[in-house]
Amino acid sequence: MLVFPNAKINLGLCVTEKRADGFHNIESIFLPVALCDALDVIPSNNKAFEMVILGAAIEGNIEDNICAKAWRVLHREYNIAGIQSALLKNIPMGAGLGGGSADGAFMLKLLNGLFELKLSTKKLEEHAAELGSDCPFFIENKPKFVSGRGEFLEEIDFSLKGFFATIVHPAVHVSTPKAYSLIKPEPAITNLREIASIPMNEWKERIVNQFENPIAELHPEILEIKQELYNQGALYASMSGSGSAVFGIFKEQKDLKVQFPDYFCKSVEFL
Repeated sequence: MLVFPNAKINLGLCVTEKRADGFHNIESIFLPVALCDALDVIPSNNKAFEMVILGAAIEGNIEDNICAKAWRVLHREYNIAGIQSALLKNIPMGAGLGGGSADGAFMLKLLNGLFELKLSTKKLEEHAAELGSDCPFFIENKPKFVSGRGEFLEEIDFSLKGFFATIVHPAVHVSTPKAYSLIKPEPAITNLREIASIPMNEWKERIVNQFENPIAELHPEILEIKQELYNQGALYASMSGSGSAVFGIFKEQKDLKVQFPDYFCKSVEFL
């Protein structure tokens, strides 16, 4: 079975408080975009997990890969068979685009179908939360208001279908723990649940990613990319997640590889 785990971008991101367990509570809008990896799985005759990774290299052992963790969760709970799998990485890592989280969540969904487990959306989201904070979003994979560590998902009547995101990722890897160490939690300045009622021409002043300026102090190219996206006509531009990818929203597909020859640059649709 072949699936295509897609990236997400954050429309606004506020860290509202540090929790007693050491994690942070956030508020954000997650939006799926058509920048995808490819994940292929077939059952195996043994009880092991096997994977070949193509495209961008992934650090660490295969056994520690989030897809392996997803298989182990279901193997432990439902005694599913072993698998042989291949993962083609296209989504930049350490970019705030949720590529790893998407791979893990899509592996859960794929295995659910492959082994006819008939798990509900809620149960898949519970298993996804075992893998990582952003993983539950990719089970339904549609625009959501996200809170808690990223595991609380609320339906919103909002979509950017018909628009395009030009995503630019400089050759910068941002450590998530480092990013959070730069943040002072504070209440969100805008209620993102009301995003549908906020005109897009007001987003620049009202919707912020709290990580953007602290990360840009370490990597000034982030704000340079953001400004160039505005120069090219972006309706709104921001860093995604804890960085370092930056996106601009356009009414049409906007290929800016000439403007960003040294960076990953891709124009994709909102899903």
